[in-house]
Amino acid sequence: MPIYIYWGENDFVMEKAVTTLRNRVLDPLWESFNYTVFPPDQGDAVVQALNQAMTPAFGAGGRLVWLANTTLCQQCPDNVLAELQRTLPVIPENSFLLLTSRSKPDERLKGTKFLKKFAEFKEFSLIPPWKTELLVQAVNEAAQTVGVKLTSQTAELLAESIGNDTRLLYTEMEKLRLYADGVNKPIDVKTVTQLVRNTTHNTLQLAAAIKMGDTGKALGILGDLINAAEPGLRIVATLIGQFRTWLWVKMIMETGERNPQAIAQAAEVNNPKRVYFLQQEVKSIALGKLISSLPLLLELEVSLKQGGSETSVLQTKVIELCQLFQNR
Repeated sequence: MPIYIYWGENDFVMEKAVTTLRNRVLDPLWESFNYTVFPPDQGDAVVQALNQAMTPAFGAGGRLVWLANTTLCQQCPDNVLAELQRTLPVIPENSFLLLTSRSKPDERLKGTKFLKKFAEFKEFSLIPPWKTELLVQAVNEAAQTVGVKLTSQTAELLAESIGNDTRLLYTEMEKLRLYADGVNKPIDVKTVTQLVRNTTHNTLQLAAAIKMGDTGKALGILGDLINAAEPGLRIVATLIGQFRTWLWVKMIMETGERNPQAIAQAAEVNNPKRVYFLQQEVKSIALGKLISSLPLLLELEVSLKQGGSETSVLQTKVIELCQLFQNR
């Protein structure tokens, strides 16, 4: 009775994991009989899924029942909990139950505690934009999977350009593979610059304009990002990462620390050589302004997640941030 709970915001990797599980469990000839997906808008989805999971598989292979985008681990009514307690211990061994959700399971719930006794939990989280070492590692793993040869410089450029968007990473990697088809040498920086859309780098330019208090320039860069269909939450994630790094570097400088290795480690900067440039970037910025920027960015993130008008919310907060960094 294998039960899996996949959760996290990395939709692309989660989708690949679901496909892998489906291919492993189901026999292609019997898939239409043994594969059922219950959408979140179906009122009795959990009860129906549990009943379906109790049905032995037809023919060859196993049965897979998928509760897609379920909120079961965020809210579990007593009647549903009773159904879980009655059903999970007796699900047939060749029936597989899969629950997926973008939200982290609430471990305080009785339902989640009960599921932990039977289910395997797996997290599919996005890499924080400021953890450049992990982003570069993800780029190299994708290159190996797709079959693309990269230099260390091109891997770092791709990590900077794409950020933590795994779906876009594999799309761009496939483009590079097609371009380099038949060429048995690593792809160079010039090729990546020409072929890969560098919206993350543009967002870093937006961060620099905000830090300078240049409202006109910041709004212009923001407009270019919006016109390029760059998701608002990705813009915010990159901004938070950049301002967080600046804040850490400034705080450590204020303590009198001058060792680039120590600063790099504390600020989670992958390349210590980059510390000098970060120090120059924050040298004339007051620590209090950097501290005050993060609550504004978090307010922006919350507003976007609550469904606010993306363009309007972004423009308003960018103006507020620029005003914060303007010399008065």
